[in-house]
Parts: sequence; structure tokens; C-alpha cells
Amino acid sequence: MRSRPASTRRSPRPAHRRRSLTFVALATVLTGLAVTGCSRTVIVEPAKDAANPKCADILLTLPDEISGQKARTTSSQGTKAWGDPNVAVLRCGVTPPGPTTDQCVSVSGVDWISKPSEDDETTWKFTSYGRTPAVEVLVNRKAESGNDVLAAISPTLSKFPPKNECVGAEDIAG
Repeated sequence: MRSRPASTRRSPRPAHRRRSLTFVALATVLTGLAVTGCSRTVIVEPAKDAANPKCADILLTLPDEISGQKARTTSSQGTKAWGDPNVAVLRCGVTPPGPTTDQCVSVSGVDWISKPSEDDETTWKFTSYGRTPAVEVLVNRKAESGNDVLAAISPTLSKFPPKNECVGAEDIAG
């Protein structure tokens, strides 16, 4: 009896098998889109000290929503964003501000340096004062009130005791 060499040529897959694989691949992609909610990733430049372990603690306890706006995926460690389009973007690990004459507001026991963003007139920039790591929050003034955003975020930061607090001229005159 003679044996035939095994063919090196692969037989084509049956058409129904190709359709099944295509269907499985398509279903996987659609499931992935449904799970992610089709929202785009927010590109955020990480802060210098974003890898600080306290930043991880802060991010884990931040709210999932601010004023009904859901948190979105961000591109960098130590960051979080809410809303589409963005209502607020947070970066943990920014350089703590030193003494300043900029306006300071206190929300839920957390002091924030408050000033318009230098890059965009529709954005307001808040930087936590007296806490390390420092947190920066950019708020779209056309979409949301800075007070509402800080009221949602400040309870998380209040868990970390301040090393300094804002003082005004009336506090040092004496």
C-alpha cells in the first residue's frame, strides 16, 4: 500500500465558518463599544507628582458624577474628567502653590487658589492650597459652576489634613 504525502495546501474554511468568525469578531467590537459607552478618552497631561501614592487614594474616592455629569476615561495617571464635553478636569500631583495674592476660597474645609486659566477664557483654574499632593481642577465656566465642582471634590481632599491654610490681610493685621 502506498501512502500519499500530506498536502501542504490548506483547504479553505467553509463559508459558514467564516461567517461565524466574522460574527464573533463583530459582536466583540460592539460589546466593547457598549461597555465603554462610546465616550472618547480625555487627553490630560499628567502632573509632575502624579505617581504619588496619595494621588491614587484621592482618585479612588472622587465622585463618579458631578452635577449629573459622568466621569470619563483619561489618558494619564493621576487624572480624572467629568462630562462630554468636559465640565471639569482634575490633575493630582501638581506643584503645591506657595504664598500668593491670588483669590482663595474655602469649600468644605479645603482651601483653593482660584483664578482664570491663562490658556482659555472659558476655563477657571482651582488649585488646592496647603495640601500635598496638590490638586488642580479646570472647570468649564460655560458648562458648570466652579462652586458645584469644588463642592463635589472637596470632601475627598478634606480627608488629608492641611499643612497650611489661606490667610487674608485681615488675618495678619494685628
